[in-house]
Amino acid sequence: MSNEPMSTAGLPEAALRRLGEMLPSATKKGLFTSDLSVNELTLVRESGFEPLGLVMGSSIYHIGFQMTGIFQSQELSVLTQAMYQARELAMTRMEEEASLLGADGVVGVRLVVNQSAWGEGLAEFMAIGTAIKRSDGQSFRCDDGKPFTSDLSGQDFWTLLRTGYRPLALVMGACVYFVAYQGVLKALKQMGRNVEMDNYTQALYDARELALSRIQAEAEARNADGIIGQRVQESNYAWGSHVIEFFSIGTAVRAWPNPGSILVPAPVISLTD
Repeated sequence: MSNEPMSTAGLPEAALRRLGEMLPSATKKGLFTSDLSVNELTLVRESGFEPLGLVMGSSIYHIGFQMTGIFQSQELSVLTQAMYQARELAMTRMEEEASLLGADGVVGVRLVVNQSAWGEGLAEFMAIGTAIKRSDGQSFRCDDGKPFTSDLSGQDFWTLLRTGYRPLALVMGACVYFVAYQGVLKALKQMGRNVEMDNYTQALYDARELALSRIQAEAEARNADGIIGQRVQESNYAWGSHVIEFFSIGTAVRAWPNPGSILVPAPVISLTD
């Protein structure tokens, strides 16, 4: 799918109409929408950016099926690819909406997966965030001319800029993995004993490593200096007890030459622990 700057490929007419009504014209001023809190809005503006609008992308995707032997742990590449592709479609459409508003980037991005009762294997993938633009007119887009994306809150976005880094892209790594069943003889030998289930341990290790290596590869492809806020989520949706998805997500960042005054972190002592 195309995602050139200002592309509208894949956007419904209703979205184009809504976004067009938000833009300023000779007869009316512009209107922004946002899911930022009051504090987030304040700090986004303090960072030198203005909110433009709530942007979103959606894809209802049919997730296929893959046969596998029950005694062999392995990645289910068909399902992995489906989860990747569906999220990418949602992200691309969100970025197209941001481009249409003339945004430099999107903050507070949330990726949501909702299973539907419309049919077996159907799920809706949504990407939602607030498009923002540099107040002084200086472009803050990525090297390829597309808006940056980030799951950072308004507060974290402000802090990141003050520490000498800028966001590049929301990067992801996914792996859908089948964890093999344990053989009957081995299960009998372990009955009543405290013992590590090494076949399960190794399978989960391998699956997580695949997801982590893929998010790292995405960041390297962006020429990022690092990833912040990285986390790993485990889900199995409706695939069954032995099929699990490991999904890693975070914001790729790069040092930038004009951060202004560098924020000096202050030590904080928790009084609740």
